[in-house]
Amino acid sequence: MYPGTYARTRPDAAALIMAGSGETLSYRELDRRSNRLAQLLYARGLRPGDHIAIFMENHARYFETVWAALRSGLYYTPINWHLTAGEAAFIANDCGARALIASTELAEPAQDLIDQAPGVEIRLMCDSASGSTVAGYERFEDAVALYPDEPLREEVEGMPMMYSSGTTGRPKGILPPLPGIKPGDPHPLADPGRNMWGFGESTIYLSPAPLYHAAPIVGSTIVQRFGGTVVCMERFDAEKFLSYVEQYRITHSQLVPTMFVRMLKLAPELREKYDLGSLELVMHAAAPCPVDIKHQMFEWWGPIIHEYYAGSENSGTTMIGPQEWLLHPGSVGRASVGAVHILDDDGNELPVGEPGTVWFENPNTNFVYHNDPEKTANAFNEHGWSTLGDVGYLDESDYLYLTDRKAFMIISGGVNIYPQEAENLLILHPKVYDVAVIGVPDPEMGEQVKAVVQPSDPDEAGPELEHELLEFCRSRLAHYKCPRSVDFDPALPRLENGKLYKRLIKDRYWGDQDSRIL
Repeated sequence: MYPGTYARTRPDAAALIMAGSGETLSYRELDRRSNRLAQLLYARGLRPGDHIAIFMENHARYFETVWAALRSGLYYTPINWHLTAGEAAFIANDCGARALIASTELAEPAQDLIDQAPGVEIRLMCDSASGSTVAGYERFEDAVALYPDEPLREEVEGMPMMYSSGTTGRPKGILPPLPGIKPGDPHPLADPGRNMWGFGESTIYLSPAPLYHAAPIVGSTIVQRFGGTVVCMERFDAEKFLSYVEQYRITHSQLVPTMFVRMLKLAPELREKYDLGSLELVMHAAAPCPVDIKHQMFEWWGPIIHEYYAGSENSGTTMIGPQEWLLHPGSVGRASVGAVHILDDDGNELPVGEPGTVWFENPNTNFVYHNDPEKTANAFNEHGWSTLGDVGYLDESDYLYLTDRKAFMIISGGVNIYPQEAENLLILHPKVYDVAVIGVPDPEMGEQVKAVVQPSDPDEAGPELEHELLEFCRSRLAHYKCPRSVDFDPALPRLENGKLYKRLIKDRYWGDQDSRIL
């Protein structure tokens, strides 16, 4: 369960293929290169429990850097490469990064980080083919070449320290304890008993999402713990995803519902163009999938789609397979460990079918929000149960259904409205490419429901399409849940992992007004 193992038993097997360029790392190369970087970091003074930050696009060096941290007892923190230098500096400073590994693709913001993140002692930059690099950075390739490709004398497992996406506020670091094991020991994330996806040496796993999020990088490294091959897309593109499934004979993948929507909106001839017969299992998470979208995916790909609900906090997990989902459509599954509880704002357990805050009872939960004891305290209750702030309900068989994020709830005239319902409906309209439903100021009702739509054809944006979408919604949902108006946007601020920066959309309408909504 470690690349070093496969470097000995299957040295020439591909650990990584970059989908677009075809750049390939064998297990021998991944092992040796991650060893060199681990040796460099140790020689420069980093010890177990220290932090490094990664500021790169999807890139082969990403995996070398992550495995160097994982075999050195270090925390690695991916930084969203879409962030401004100031936003990236906040994360680098907040996590206490002693080393920063960047790429020439991000040379401009990386240079700005020199002054804005002064605590970083080691700065390396990849892909400086000319031998030169941004002032203040060492050329990655030259620096690691000075160190041996042997493992450290004392290796210990490191961990990721992920930051929330900041879709509802400033990002928060999620600090788990180090596992206290050596590389090669059984790892909680790669326990064969929990390997429900069937990863193994024959697995060819397509990772289409940005590596700065937890599921893509953690999922990919789990595949490598089982000796499989990770095929990493540089960026998601709906048709390219299908072409890579055919080209690389992909067996497994992990997506988000937005990616399903993008592929379903492809022209029929493009959807039918590629052979997807190698796919054995696809998982999805990050957001609930609209029921009709998932039914369409089952009709297209067959019953191979699994779903889970979890967070970087590892507070708890629910899982549901395809046959279960068909019996409980819309559910994100049942707790895989411990139990799920639905509580009201006073901490009282709610009956079946009644929505409230989702709490996990999980004896293995032990995270903290870095540098934020108040947020950590608010994430736990007197029973030791923890919450991610999501809202949902249970059915009579303890299957969980998510309603929305609590922070996204709209209160209009004293009535709670969860915008996910309207969003899930509007995205099905053929003229809607993307949609966000938010609450905007209303002097009488407090908040009014508004849809912000990215139309499939920008030329159709206008009063006629607004009327069509409002009628479409009102014919299928209770009127109080429906938008009162529609605005159009050429491109909603959606992350590559499928999450919307709703905060940025809301800011346009709330401005400096005092609001309970983040």
